[in-house]
Amino acid sequence: MTNSGIFTISLDFELYWGMRDVVSVEGYADNLQGTPDAIEKMLELFKEYDIHTTWATLGYLFCKDVEEVKKYSPNLLPSYKNDEINLYSYMKQNTLETSYHFAPKCIDLIASYPHQEIATHTFAHYYCLEDGQNKKEFLSDLAASIKIALYKNIKLTSLVFPRNQYNEDYLEMIQQLGITSYRGNEKGWIYEAKSEKEKKTPIKRLLRIIDSYINISGYHTYTLPNISKQTPYNIPASRFLRPYSAKLSFLDSLRLKRVTDAMTYAAKNGELFHLWWHPHNFGVDTDVNLAFLTKILKHFKMLNSVYEMRSLTMEEISIELDEKNR
Repeated sequence: MTNSGIFTISLDFELYWGMRDVVSVEGYADNLQGTPDAIEKMLELFKEYDIHTTWATLGYLFCKDVEEVKKYSPNLLPSYKNDEINLYSYMKQNTLETSYHFAPKCIDLIASYPHQEIATHTFAHYYCLEDGQNKKEFLSDLAASIKIALYKNIKLTSLVFPRNQYNEDYLEMIQQLGITSYRGNEKGWIYEAKSEKEKKTPIKRLLRIIDSYINISGYHTYTLPNISKQTPYNIPASRFLRPYSAKLSFLDSLRLKRVTDAMTYAAKNGELFHLWWHPHNFGVDTDVNLAFLTKILKHFKMLNSVYEMRSLTMEEISIELDEKNR
């Protein structure tokens, strides 16, 4: 394993399942309709710039319809006290637009491109810090995700916890199921793993927005020796790639600098920088968002040329860490 810096990207691929408690399906229809096109264009960019990407994919998306979801659903379903966040209840109570909820063809497309890892975002967007949930239910959910991926000849080794609700009590069990790494949260109290109720405080939301443009919390880059100390490996997030906003577009130069400065720091110091977002974030203003992403990828190519920074998936990072720890 070299001492060069690492650039990694992970995408939370969830479609409307991850948004149904945030915005109405009508209010998010444009994003959802544009997601397949955005995915195809992102894949072409990743191929052009040789970017290795982890697609943390919800188990539901492997299915073609509700009946197939039922076929692969675990025996133990979530018992959240807040039933509004339960996807099984949502599925029973609503008529589902297929393209907003299922994406087997998109998964096939992703798998056909080089250096694209399909990882898990759990089967049913399982929330690991909400009241009522428990270890057995989570284990059952994750096993279902692994099962349906294997049906497509995909072995899952990386995990992104929905809403970044990672639960340290569950780390041993994910390793037992073959998960070797997960995406932890950025350091600092404004990014701590919390339940939906706990984290929805105005001050934290405001500070996270400010931090997307101005460095108030640090670069959030990480050394591989620190990551390698414990398994499964925590490959923490560095920065959420906030999508284009017409209202805040006058700050886009700062938004770009916030990302590229941290990438440069990681490259110079042999550390890891981990960028993430959702494919549906690019479902609207697709060309503008892709143009912004292209600037980031061009900066990576420069760092690759000058500092030998590498692009790796979460799985590839785990493999290197395993080799080092032998």
